Amino acid sequence: MDNRADVREFLMSRRAKVTPEAAGVIGTGDPSTRRVPGLRRSEVAALAGVSVEYYAKLERGAIGGASAAVLDAVAQALQLDDTERAHLLDLARAADGIPPSGRARRRSTRPGAPRPSLQWALAAITDGVAFVRDQRQDLLATNALGRAFYSPVIGDGGRTPNLARFQFLDPAARDFYPDWDLFAQMCVAIMRAEAGRDPHDKGLQDLVGELSTRSDVFRRLWGAHDVRTHGSGTKRFHHPVVGELTLAYEELAITAEPGQVLMVYTAEPGSPSAERLRLLASWGAEPATSASVEQDR
Repeated sequence: MDNRADVREFLMSRRAKVTPEAAGVIGTGDPSTRRVPGLRRSEVAALAGVSVEYYAKLERGAIGGASAAVLDAVAQALQLDDTERAHLLDLARAADGIPPSGRARRRSTRPGAPRPSLQWALAAITDGVAFVRDQRQDLLATNALGRAFYSPVIGDGGRTPNLARFQFLDPAARDFYPDWDLFAQMCVAIMRAEAGRDPHDKGLQDLVGELSTRSDVFRRLWGAHDVRTHGSGTKRFHHPVVGELTLAYEELAITAEPGQVLMVYTAEPGSPSAERLRLLASWGAEPATSASVEQDR
């Protein structure tokens, strides 16, 4: 896999973030005379215990064949967090032609229909927003409350709802996400990590190309090469029906469908957001036998 450009830009962007002071580099001279915003290549090489020539080769994108020990040393020198370190390893695996761990390479760009048992599991979650999304940010299935919650995203049908397209191309997203800038950064960083994990995913490549063409913000954030995992946390939303919601989220990997995750949003019991979720559930109540989002493609 020729991912040298991604490797080069990722390493350069991480090096630019580490100051000599933060790295404990002594005797760097007058800071005003430095021509780079962060560490020099020679300083990273010294911290990693490799030659300047070898580190320069890595930063040119020739990461194929690099040992785990060298990659770990570079990660330490660049002060990468756990997600960034995993991304560097993913880039190295891709350069070596090693498929993503536990995930088959995809030949189709079309998301598959959720299994009935997965739909039943979603339907069993009644007090929280539950949905399944894939590595391309496609919203594949929801529970009943999820359909009501994501009504601005799902709309009236058409192609599979996509959280990234909604984020960057739909003006309604700026109302739905009060912290729009933060959500945008998170969305792109998650997609960037996925692209490093599975560079053969043509559907994701096509989505990145589309958004890069149509959104200046997306293009800028994609070029920053920031990566992150979702995990857990708290987000704010403003729903057009019930108003502001502060919800905790948990992300759970669906091991039977590599690349897909189950997201669950819940409100603190007894909080105003919990009451608003109940109101939203009442508003969205309708006879349903499936938790699947309508997919008319």
